[in-house]
Amino acid sequence: MAADALIGAAAAGGIAIGVTWSIERWGGRVGGLLGTLPSTIVPASVGIFSSNEDVSVFQHAMDSASAGMLVNAIFLYSWKFLPSRLPKWPLLQLLLVMSLLSLGVWLLLAVGLVSASQSLWGVASSAALGWGGLCAVVVIGAGATWRAAPAPRGNRSVSRLALLSRGVFAAAAIGIAIVLSGWLGGLAAGVASIFPAMFLTAMVSLWWSQGQAVPGGAVGPMMLGSASVSAYAVVAREAVPWFGIWTGSLVSWCVAVLLVTVPAWWWLGWRRRVAERNAGP
Repeated sequence: MAADALIGAAAAGGIAIGVTWSIERWGGRVGGLLGTLPSTIVPASVGIFSSNEDVSVFQHAMDSASAGMLVNAIFLYSWKFLPSRLPKWPLLQLLLVMSLLSLGVWLLLAVGLVSASQSLWGVASSAALGWGGLCAVVVIGAGATWRAAPAPRGNRSVSRLALLSRGVFAAAAIGIAIVLSGWLGGLAAGVASIFPAMFLTAMVSLWWSQGQAVPGGAVGPMMLGSASVSAYAVVAREAVPWFGIWTGSLVSWCVAVLLVTVPAWWWLGWRRRVAERNAGP
């Protein structure tokens, strides 16, 4: 358990740094899609499949992961929907309130999802949960990006120490979640396993260092791009048992990118061109 927590935490810390850096460097559209490519779910799926002889356990885990991205996508959307409805508080107070509100929304949805997931019986019901999660993430992600919002890149330099602190925060959150999932079991473990540490890190750290516009512009692309993680999960549930761990994981990753990330890139570009054309000269 300690080794799993350390590996997962290290991966999460590195990815958190990469996500925020890519958004700051290339803006929300490019950075949001790159930052939501299937990443930590790949070693997680390998570990789950290797440690369980019962394939149905692996498939249920992948279906739950797919549906869990819906909860995390709504968590992201709260960072776009709620700030304009809050008073003009000082930055630190505003970020604290936003973090608590968004995590409250996430917790309610996560408990509901995990409860529903644990009540399912049979492979067919589990698969419906996974595919339903994927379709829902695509729909709300497309809806969130229908009106192309400005997605600026960061214009303030960020120190290496600040980048490192982002990784440490995400790593600590993921490591604690992994340990709790092993200790608590049941509903608490399921909730801990989909904790949006990297999304929370990205929103808070980007807002703190670059202002509200940079993370706000990345929310929609990140919501849509996160569907690639759901796509990886629903493909892996069949591909990994069929092709084996490594080939199945590679096939799942490529299918997810080709069927979700590439079309999402086209969609975001099209909506931006429409917005520019409607804006006129």
